[in-house]
Amino acid sequence: MRDTIINFFNYFVIFYSGILISSYVAMVLLALRKHIKHNVYHNELHTVRLLRHSPYAPGISIVAPAYNEEKTIITNVYSLLSLEYPDYEVVIVNDGSKDKTLDLLISEFDLVKVPYAYVEKIKTKPFRAVYKTQSDNPVFKRLIVVDKENGGTKADASNAGVNVVSNKYFVCTDVDCILDKYALYRIIWPILQSRRRVIAVSAAMRMSNGCIVKDGQMVQTRAPRSLLPLFQDLEYARSFLVGKSALASLNAMQNVSGGFGMFETEVVIKAGGYDGDSFAEDMDMVARMIRYMCDSGEDYRIVQIPETCCWTEGPSTLKVLSRQRTRWGRGLLQFFIVHHDMLWNRTYRQYGNLTLPYILIFELLAPVIEFIGYTMVFYLFLINAVNYHTIWVAFLGLYAFAQMLTTCVVSFDMYAGTPFPKRSNYILIFLASMMEPIIYHPLSVFFSLRGYWRHITGRRMIWGTMTRRGVNQEPAKKKKKS
Repeated sequence: MRDTIINFFNYFVIFYSGILISSYVAMVLLALRKHIKHNVYHNELHTVRLLRHSPYAPGISIVAPAYNEEKTIITNVYSLLSLEYPDYEVVIVNDGSKDKTLDLLISEFDLVKVPYAYVEKIKTKPFRAVYKTQSDNPVFKRLIVVDKENGGTKADASNAGVNVVSNKYFVCTDVDCILDKYALYRIIWPILQSRRRVIAVSAAMRMSNGCIVKDGQMVQTRAPRSLLPLFQDLEYARSFLVGKSALASLNAMQNVSGGFGMFETEVVIKAGGYDGDSFAEDMDMVARMIRYMCDSGEDYRIVQIPETCCWTEGPSTLKVLSRQRTRWGRGLLQFFIVHHDMLWNRTYRQYGNLTLPYILIFELLAPVIEFIGYTMVFYLFLINAVNYHTIWVAFLGLYAFAQMLTTCVVSFDMYAGTPFPKRSNYILIFLASMMEPIIYHPLSVFFSLRGYWRHITGRRMIWGTMTRRGVNQEPAKKKKKS
């Protein structure tokens, strides 16, 4: 019996690893093809010149939920207000903050309550008030602040923002994010140049930890100097430049990041908006939109662009990282339970037959399989049944493959127009990739499993306070009234 279990384990590991490696190779090749095509057919300078003074540039709304963000709220709102684009508005949703987030906004931007016909197109926790500026500063006129009761998740706050937006397209972001000044030009272009209806666009994100911000704009980008954010920066680059780029080339995107992504407002509303109880609202929203489009028999595209448009502050302590990744793990399991009927369903095209099976096998089940693997290896050590030559060859082979994947990610990043002006930053990225399998990856597995367990056992979890250190910054000066 013992030998049967050991043999089954050995063959399963070989089979699973083989499929995983093959999928990564396929993704690298698909991503390479997409990056080459993007570079050939896209010219950012041309896009900016064409849209900057065009009366036909689509209006864009930016929705940014904020919960207890007093440390960074002012700098980041200035960042959103200083973007280059001819027609956009910024909707900040104060999701029942218990700190001075709302008070700081009112004071800094000279806000007052205004009568507003708030139409609840998507149901949310009770709405309190809408604030707009009484300043003569034209930049402040773009700002709308929605105050509501706390909904427990980012999804509920995002829905309140969607209820207020006035444009055909909206960008959902986090209020702690710093956007590139050309981010809106970059993310609207795939919609304008596509012959098919584009219902959502995703863009690359990176860590802002260690970067320098002045007047709400990123003035110096560099790789994080501390270990945890460095691991996350590598993780983000791998996800956006390989995984999402490859799936987007097949129109099989699994999600549009909640940190920065554009959506067609009408489709979001008709799809029912974000699930207010979801802890994976970005993945859930894409599934809802695809469900609506496929059930309606309509064609659609979801696009990933390679340029870095957004920097977000990643957790810099193990406690905050644990809280975030446990919530993500819980959200993934919750998502699959809600949308399991789309799996292997031909109605939902690539999403049902490619995307969801991939998520199930290589994202949802992967932590469980790895934990069983760790347990089995430990058991084999105890009974002295380990073939040390074989296990080291297997480990070194997988380790070498991981380093080759990192090399591909760095190459794609540089080809897409690296956000790092100094190439020496990539030395840190490679150092992180060497330590990631030993330090960061096991932690990610543990946090995911804890999230699964908390969802299965029904433990209550809320959108908790994510402690921010803030980026190095020189805030903009408030302009006086005329």
